[in-house]
Amino acid sequence: MSWGIELWDQYENLSIHTNKGIEFLDKYGNFIRDRLAIESEYAAKLRRLVKNYQPKKKEEEDNEFSSWQAFRNVLKEIGDLAGQREVVAESLQLQIIQAVTLLSKTLREERKKCLNDGTTLQQNLNYQLGALERAKRNYEKAYRDSEKAIESYKKADMDFNLSRAEVERHKNVMTQKIQQSDDAKNEYANQLQKTNNLQQQHYNVMLPAVFNRLQELDEKRTRGIREFIVGAAKVESEVAPIIAICMQGIVKAGESINEKEDSFKVIERYQSGFTPPIDIPFEDLSKQDHDTSQDSHYSNMQSNHLTMKGTMSANKLKKRVGIFNIFGSNKNSLTADGQKEDFSDLPPNQRRKKLQAKIAELQQKISQETAARDGLMKMKVVYEANSSLGNPMTVEGQLNESEHKLEKLKIDLKKYQGYLEKANQVPMANNSPQANRNTFQNGHRTSRHSNGSTEDNNDEGDDQPDDAGSLSSSSASPESGLGTSHTSLPGSGQGSANENAIGEDAYFETEIEALQPLGTCRALYPFEATSEGSIPMNEGEELQVIEIDQGDGWTRVRRMNGSNGWDEGFVPTSYIECTFFKTLQEKKSTSVVQKAIASSKLVGNETDDIKIIYSKEWCKSE
Repeated sequence: MSWGIELWDQYENLSIHTNKGIEFLDKYGNFIRDRLAIESEYAAKLRRLVKNYQPKKKEEEDNEFSSWQAFRNVLKEIGDLAGQREVVAESLQLQIIQAVTLLSKTLREERKKCLNDGTTLQQNLNYQLGALERAKRNYEKAYRDSEKAIESYKKADMDFNLSRAEVERHKNVMTQKIQQSDDAKNEYANQLQKTNNLQQQHYNVMLPAVFNRLQELDEKRTRGIREFIVGAAKVESEVAPIIAICMQGIVKAGESINEKEDSFKVIERYQSGFTPPIDIPFEDLSKQDHDTSQDSHYSNMQSNHLTMKGTMSANKLKKRVGIFNIFGSNKNSLTADGQKEDFSDLPPNQRRKKLQAKIAELQQKISQETAARDGLMKMKVVYEANSSLGNPMTVEGQLNESEHKLEKLKIDLKKYQGYLEKANQVPMANNSPQANRNTFQNGHRTSRHSNGSTEDNNDEGDDQPDDAGSLSSSSASPESGLGTSHTSLPGSGQGSANENAIGEDAYFETEIEALQPLGTCRALYPFEATSEGSIPMNEGEELQVIEIDQGDGWTRVRRMNGSNGWDEGFVPTSYIECTFFKTLQEKKSTSVVQKAIASSKLVGNETDDIKIIYSKEWCKSE
C-alpha cells in the first residue's frame, strides 16, 4: 500500500503525522539519556559505597576472619557490578544515543525537503488553476460582448432609418467581437488542456512521489526505533553473564564463611599462653613480722594491678617513664599503632607472633635493599668500564645511601632477633600474671628478674618490686640510657637498674652524676631520632662521647645546650667519626676498647688524640 495512491489528498495530515513521529523518536532518545544518567549515577554510587566500606588500615588485622574476607570479596564483586553498569551506560551512549540523534537529524532534513517539494507542486497547480479561471472569465466576457454585437447588428439592419454606413459600422463591430470571443474561447480551451494535464501529472505522479518519500521516511523512523529498543536490550544482555558471575561470586563469598575457623582464629589471636592463677595461699599474720606483713600486702597489691594487654584491667596499664624521660629503655618506646617497640606489652604468644612478623618484614626489606645495592654496583662497574654510558660518581651517592639503609635494617633485624630470643627463653609460667606475685619462701621474699631467675632477699630494706627487672634488661638495648657500661666513668648509673625502680607507675628519684666525656665525635651523616633514647644530629655537628659502642652499633653522646644544659642520647656508630682523649687508654683497659683501638685507623699525629673511625667490620665483630 502506498501513501501516494491511498492518501493523495491528505497532504496536511501526512505532514502532521511525520512531524509527530520524529518528535516521538526524540522522546525515546531523551528516555535513553535519562536511563544512561541513572546507570551512571548508580555505578558511581556503587563505587562510592564500596569505597566507604573498604576496611580501614586499623582493621587490617581483622581481615584474617572468614566473615571479613567474605565481605571484602562482596565489595570486590559489587565494584565489578558497578563496572558493568558503567559498560551499559557507555554502550547506550555510543550505540543508541548517537544513532538516535543522527537519525532524528536526517529525518528532519528529509521531511523538510519533501514538504518543500510538495509545497512547490501545489503552488504550480494552484497557479495553473488560476490561469484557467482567468481564461474562462475572459472567454465568458468576450462571448457576451459578441452576442450583444450580433444583436445590435440585427437591429441596425432591420432599421430603415439608419444609413448604409451606420449599418456597416455595426457589422464591423459584430465581426470584431465574434473574433475576440473565438480567441478567448481558444485561450480558455488551451488553459483547460494545460490545467488538466498538470492536474493529472500532479495527483498521479509528482505528489504521490512526495508522499511515498514521506512514507519511506516514516517507516525508516519506525524501523530505527525497533532497532534501538532491541539494541538497548542486547546491551543489557551482553553484561548479564558477567553480572551473573558477580552474583555467583557473592554467593561463593557468603558460603566461604566458616564460623568454626573464625572461632579458632580468635583463640589464636588472643590466647596469652598464661596458665590460670593458682589458689592464693593463706597468710598467717601471727607468724610474720611487721615488715614481712607489709611486704605481703604490697605484693598482693602489685599482683592485682599487674596486667597484660587484652586482660580485663588493661585500661590500668600505664607507660613507665625512665629517668630524664630520654634514657629509658627502648622497650617503652611506642610504635605507630601505640604498642611498645619490643611488644613486651603483649602476652607471650602474641609477642612472639608480632616479633616473627617484624623479623620477616625486615628480612624482606633487607633482601630488596641488597638487590638494589647489587644493581647499583653493577651499574657502577658498567659506567667505570664505559664512561660514555654515565658518570660512576652519580651512582656513588646512591650506593652510600643504600649502604646506610642496609646497615640500619641489619641493626633493626639484630635487635628484633634479640627480642625474639629473649621472648623464647622466658618460661611460660614465669611470664604469667600469677608468676608476677611476690611469694614468700621460708619467711623470705623472692623477686623475679628479667632473666627469669629469682633472688632471695634476706636483707631488710632491700625489697624490690617485681617489674623492676625490666630496667635491668634494658642495658642490652642499643638505645637504652640505663645500661651497665664497662667504659663509663664511675657514678654513670652502672649496675642493676632495679635500684632505681619501684612499683608500676613510679621510680625512686636518685641524683644522677653527669658522665665525664671520653672524647668528641663529628656527624658524618644526618640522623633522625625515631625511637626513645636516641637523639637527632646534623651532618658535621660536633658532639661529646660519653659512652662508646658496646658492640650493638650505638654510641652514647652529649650535645651541649645553652638553655637546658645538655641533651644526651644514642646515635649510630657508623654515622659518626670519633676522637677519644689520650687518657682513654690509660683509664680504660676493657676488652671492648682494646678491640676498638686494635681495629681502628690512626689519623694525624699518633702522640695526640687517637682518632677512631668505626668500621662495619668492627661492629659485626662486636
